[in-house]
Amino acid sequence: MGLGGISPWSLLLILVIILLLFGTKRLRNMGSDLGETFKNFKQSMKSGEEETSEQVSQQPPQNVPGGRVIDAEAKEKDKV
Repeated sequence: MGLGGISPWSLLLILVIILLLFGTKRLRNMGSDLGETFKNFKQSMKSGEEETSEQVSQQPPQNVPGGRVIDAEAKEKDKV
């Protein structure tokens, strides 16, 4: 027995029927379209992660428990 009770011969027969119905050219086109879809999905996920990390780095500095903001300008004002 093969996958889920389907024998290898049954899988081969299904593959032959699919080839007869769609033809090799159409199956090749569907495969390349599917590959492009995955490629675009990976690129969007990567760009989304980059945008998120940029947003996190551009957030204003967090308040310190003492109520003072720590950044270069605040330190300069404290010195004066």
